[in-house]
Amino acid sequence: MSISASAPRPVRAVGRLLVVTAAIAGLVAVFLAMLVLTDGAGGGLAAWGTVVVAGTAVALRRGGRRTGPARLVPFLPVALAAALTASVCIPTVPTARRYPPALPFVTAQHWKLSTGSRVAVYHYPPRDSGARHPVPLVYLNGGPMRGISLLDHRFLRLLARKGYDVYAYEQAGGGRSDLLPMSRYTIARSVRDLGAFVDRLGRGRVDVLGFSAGAVVLTRGLADPRVAGRLHRAVIAEPGPMDGPTARLTGHTGRPSARGLAPSPTGPRSTHVPRYAVAFGLMRLGLLSPGNGLIGQAEGDNAFTAADLGGDTASAYCARDAHRIPVEDTAENFSFSPAASLRIQQTVKDSASLAPRLRRSRTPAMLMIAECSSQVRRWETAVLATDPAVERTQYLPGVGHHLWNGLDDNNERAAAVITAFLQGARAPLPNYPTRADIPAFLSTGK
Repeated sequence: MSISASAPRPVRAVGRLLVVTAAIAGLVAVFLAMLVLTDGAGGGLAAWGTVVVAGTAVALRRGGRRTGPARLVPFLPVALAAALTASVCIPTVPTARRYPPALPFVTAQHWKLSTGSRVAVYHYPPRDSGARHPVPLVYLNGGPMRGISLLDHRFLRLLARKGYDVYAYEQAGGGRSDLLPMSRYTIARSVRDLGAFVDRLGRGRVDVLGFSAGAVVLTRGLADPRVAGRLHRAVIAEPGPMDGPTARLTGHTGRPSARGLAPSPTGPRSTHVPRYAVAFGLMRLGLLSPGNGLIGQAEGDNAFTAADLGGDTASAYCARDAHRIPVEDTAENFSFSPAASLRIQQTVKDSASLAPRLRRSRTPAMLMIAECSSQVRRWETAVLATDPAVERTQYLPGVGHHLWNGLDDNNERAAAVITAFLQGARAPLPNYPTRADIPAFLSTGK
């Protein structure tokens, strides 16, 4: 863009500003492209160095045609672009993992599993001596790679008050559990960890309650004879896609959720910081790998906040609950590993069909489905259609993806459904949908 010397001074000033702005935008675009091409090598410094070298070379060529102080003008956009992109290369949180502090109501033990994972374990002994259930209950939380929320801890204590010996562990990389090298986060590793945890518990066969991503681990465990042989009964609550073919299924979800209706989450967001906005954004788009060189796993875990989940939290509640969504966790206890979560999800998408193995399952199972589920219905009905050992389905009205959410009597209703199945008692809700109901269930948009 050239500007005539005879043009009015304001026009020349605006023109020069546009030239500088375009030059900065071009250098920033080069920086982002190099970040992607180098996968963030050297904390982004490789991309930053390219911008500085390339911008300086162009500035020298342009400045060589000028005299006096005017020779320095082409270096202005280079300096500004270098300062702007440098903010993406500078950590603003510790780069070594900061684990959540101890909880006041339960002690987190740390167990080393035979797989090599070191996981945080929580134990809630049965509180009602008159109604103790002899089989231990193991809880697998959702995420994946999210710590167990205080809302979930409250529900686990409710189950303990009903006579259950409850154990929960945070999967490797989540909550207070130790991190793994990024390449070792796979859905297959999560399933092996479940089997290893039951072995380490040493109480024989166990009941397992798996929620969301935890339900995916449980479903895949049911298809693995080495793990399934350790399980007594299985509760599959609001599962995500169990394998690659299921992940590619599309269709409607449940009744409308509170996503887009609830107030925006409050609190600090890492995505308001250029470094993490760029890193998490490019990872989510698949342009940076989970194990990229821009931000390490520990730094990403430290930076990510509950507010960064955005509308994901609201999507776990019914639309009618939009303005009374409970606080699920505290800032101190919240923990989520975005890179490890993306890595786990990718290994699910890349996995072959689970159906041939799941059809051989013999472990008694129950499927729980929420009215306002944010999960694709075909993900949920795929489990019902494939696993012949699913004995009952419980469709819970008035709740979203987070079935036990502390609102009204939702915790008690969820607990009643779970305990009835584990005890082989009559279900509190109709067995719906059955396998025969699946086509109608999917067509009605329930």
